[in-house]
Amino acid sequence: MTAPAPLILLVEDDPPMLRFLRTLLCSSGHRLHEETSGDAALVAAAQHNPDLVLLDLGLPDVDGIEVIRRFREWSAAPIIVISARTMDRDKIEVLDLGADDYLTKPFSSGELLARVRVALRHLAQRSAPGAGEPVFATGELAIDFAARRVSAHGEAIKLTPLEYKLLATLARHPGRVLTHRQILAEVWGPGNVDQSHYVRVYMGQLRRKIERDPARPEYLVTEIGVGYRLRVAEDET
Repeated sequence: MTAPAPLILLVEDDPPMLRFLRTLLCSSGHRLHEETSGDAALVAAAQHNPDLVLLDLGLPDVDGIEVIRRFREWSAAPIIVISARTMDRDKIEVLDLGADDYLTKPFSSGELLARVRVALRHLAQRSAPGAGEPVFATGELAIDFAARRVSAHGEAIKLTPLEYKLLATLARHPGRVLTHRQILAEVWGPGNVDQSHYVRVYMGQLRRKIERDPARPEYLVTEIGVGYRLRVAEDET
């Protein structure tokens, strides 16, 4: 018996955007449940347990940031924010609260679908038998968590303990944007969340060791003003 298509909870109150997203996602084989307000979205999430939430921030009742905060109290399903808000502080806040990705309107159809595929693939990996396997690989980058070994482009890469910890942190959230504060808290500890220069320095060192061209990274991608993500194959648009 074929498994049902993933269910996406689409939360958007702008009618033209809602029609566009409905057409795009349904034509790509996804099931949708639509809501136009924050309170209704939280009720629907509890009733239908969606595989992914596609969330606008500018809702008529509850702000999308509050929706994320309340949803994360009980669910780990991926959240992709779609918003016209362009300030870095808005992106950082929603990512720190637990959103998995952030797309600024307007965006291309291909970019949105790629981000959806990445989020759903990682959800499936977490849920699949053997999901705790200690090896991560994408393209020509491989990380053996058990042995703490890294290879790139067919060569073993020697990393310092902090370089390895930074790379492993990104690899445990592949395709997801991690803010500077999230990275600092996990790699250097909660007492260092204001030391953003640590991340920049060590990211530069990692790129020089892993990337073919550190100035045009294939894997360690900067989200300007927000943080970094480890790009995986499905992430490319």
